[in-house]
Amino acid sequence: MRHNKRGRKLSRKTAHRKALMSNLAVALITHKKIKTTDAKAKELRTYVEPLITFAKRGDLHARRQVLKKIRHKNVVRELFDNIGPSFSDRNGGYTRITKLGFRDNDCAPVSIIEFVDMVGDPDSKSKEQE
Repeated sequence: MRHNKRGRKLSRKTAHRKALMSNLAVALITHKKIKTTDAKAKELRTYVEPLITFAKRGDLHARRQVLKKIRHKNVVRELFDNIGPSFSDRNGGYTRITKLGFRDNDCAPVSIIEFVDMVGDPDSKSKEQE
Protein backbone atom coordinates (compact mmCIF):
# COMPACT_ATOMS: atom_id res chain seq x y z
CA MET A 1 0.00 0.00 0.00
CA ARG A 2 1.18 3.51 -0.83
CA HIS A 3 -0.03 5.32 2.27
CA ASN A 4 1.57 8.76 2.68
CA LYS A 5 3.68 8.36 -0.46
CA ARG A 6 3.65 11.70 -2.24
CA GLY A 7 4.25 12.37 -5.90
CA ARG A 8 3.75 10.56 -9.16
CA LYS A 9 6.11 7.86 -10.37
CA LEU A 10 5.53 8.71 -14.06
CA SER A 11 6.61 5.17 -15.05
CA ARG A 12 10.27 6.02 -14.41
CA LYS A 13 12.96 5.00 -11.98
CA THR A 14 14.02 7.49 -9.32
CA ALA A 15 17.12 8.88 -11.04
CA HIS A 16 15.29 9.30 -14.34
CA ARG A 17 12.38 11.01 -12.61
CA LYS A 18 14.68 13.45 -10.79
CA ALA A 19 16.49 14.27 -14.04
CA LEU A 20 13.16 14.76 -15.82
CA MET A 21 11.87 17.18 -13.19
CA SER A 22 15.15 19.11 -13.21
CA ASN A 23 15.10 19.41 -17.00
CA LEU A 24 11.44 20.46 -17.07
CA ALA A 25 12.15 23.08 -14.39
CA VAL A 26 15.06 24.44 -16.44
CA ALA A 27 12.83 24.64 -19.51
CA LEU A 28 10.07 26.40 -17.55
CA ILE A 29 12.45 28.94 -16.01
CA THR A 30 14.11 29.60 -19.37
CA HIS A 31 11.00 29.85 -21.55
CA LYS A 32 8.41 30.90 -18.89
CA LYS A 33 5.88 28.54 -20.53
CA ILE A 34 6.12 24.91 -21.65
CA LYS A 35 3.76 22.34 -23.13
CA THR A 36 3.79 18.86 -21.56
CA THR A 37 1.44 16.11 -20.37
CA ASP A 38 -1.00 16.74 -17.53
CA ALA A 39 0.72 14.42 -15.07
CA LYS A 40 4.16 15.92 -15.72
CA ALA A 41 2.77 19.45 -15.41
CA LYS A 42 1.09 18.68 -12.09
CA GLU A 43 4.24 17.08 -10.74
CA LEU A 44 6.40 19.93 -12.04
CA ARG A 45 4.24 22.41 -10.14
CA THR A 46 5.13 20.71 -6.83
CA TYR A 47 8.81 20.76 -7.87
CA VAL A 48 9.12 24.37 -9.07
CA GLU A 49 7.03 26.30 -6.54
CA PRO A 50 9.36 25.60 -3.57
CA LEU A 51 12.28 26.70 -5.75
CA ILE A 52 10.55 30.04 -6.36
CA THR A 53 9.99 30.40 -2.63
CA PHE A 54 13.73 29.91 -2.12
CA ALA A 55 14.36 32.50 -4.82
CA LYS A 56 12.17 34.98 -2.98
CA ARG A 57 14.40 34.60 0.09
CA GLY A 58 17.44 35.32 -2.05
CA ASP A 59 20.19 34.46 0.44
CA LEU A 60 23.20 32.24 -0.16
CA HIS A 61 21.78 29.19 1.60
CA ALA A 62 18.61 29.37 -0.50
CA ARG A 63 20.71 29.61 -3.66
CA ARG A 64 22.67 26.51 -2.64
CA GLN A 65 19.45 24.63 -1.87
CA VAL A 66 18.18 25.41 -5.39
CA LEU A 67 21.53 24.44 -6.94
CA LYS A 68 21.06 20.97 -5.43
CA LYS A 69 17.94 20.57 -7.58
CA ILE A 70 18.94 22.58 -10.67
CA ARG A 71 22.58 22.32 -11.64
CA HIS A 72 22.66 25.14 -14.21
CA LYS A 73 24.12 28.26 -12.64
CA ASN A 74 22.81 30.61 -15.31
CA VAL A 75 19.26 29.28 -14.88
CA VAL A 76 19.49 29.67 -11.10
CA ARG A 77 20.77 33.21 -11.63
CA GLU A 78 17.72 33.92 -13.83
CA LEU A 79 15.46 32.46 -11.14
CA PHE A 80 16.97 34.53 -8.32
CA ASP A 81 17.42 37.78 -10.26
CA ASN A 82 14.19 37.98 -12.26
CA ILE A 83 11.54 35.43 -11.33
CA GLY A 84 11.89 35.42 -7.52
CA PRO A 85 11.61 39.20 -7.04
CA SER A 86 8.63 39.41 -9.40
CA PHE A 87 6.68 37.13 -7.01
CA SER A 88 7.75 38.97 -3.84
CA ASP A 89 4.18 40.00 -2.96
CA ARG A 90 2.62 36.60 -3.77
CA ASN A 91 2.24 33.81 -1.18
CA GLY A 92 2.30 30.75 -3.42
CA GLY A 93 0.44 29.76 -6.56
CA TYR A 94 3.23 30.87 -8.88
CA THR A 95 2.26 28.60 -11.78
CA ARG A 96 -0.83 28.10 -13.91
CA ILE A 97 -1.79 24.88 -15.68
CA THR A 98 -4.10 25.16 -18.69
CA LYS A 99 -5.42 21.95 -20.21
CA LEU A 100 -5.26 21.81 -24.00
CA GLY A 101 -6.92 18.51 -24.85
CA PHE A 102 -5.34 15.35 -26.18
CA ARG A 103 -2.25 14.75 -28.29
CA ASP A 104 -2.93 13.31 -31.74
CA ASN A 105 -0.56 10.36 -31.90
CA ASP A 106 -1.08 8.74 -28.47
CA CYS A 107 -4.11 10.60 -27.07
CA ALA A 108 -2.17 11.71 -23.99
CA PRO A 109 -3.76 14.65 -22.16
CA VAL A 110 -1.62 17.76 -22.80
CA SER A 111 -1.32 20.99 -20.79
CA ILE A 112 0.58 24.26 -20.76
CA ILE A 113 2.30 25.20 -17.51
CA GLU A 114 3.36 28.82 -17.17
CA PHE A 115 4.23 31.42 -14.57
CA VAL A 116 1.39 33.62 -13.33
CA ASP A 117 1.65 37.43 -13.58
CA MET A 118 5.12 37.54 -15.11
CA VAL A 119 6.36 40.83 -16.50
CA GLY A 120 5.96 40.64 -20.26
CA ASP A 121 3.07 38.18 -19.96
CA PRO A 122 0.67 38.92 -22.86
CA ASP A 123 -2.37 37.98 -20.71
CA SER A 124 -1.53 40.59 -18.06
CA LYS A 125 -1.16 43.32 -20.72
CA SER A 126 -4.57 42.58 -22.21
CA LYS A 127 -6.18 42.66 -18.74
CA GLU A 128 -4.63 46.07 -18.01
CA GLN A 129 -6.04 47.53 -21.23
CA GLU A 130 -9.60 46.42 -20.49
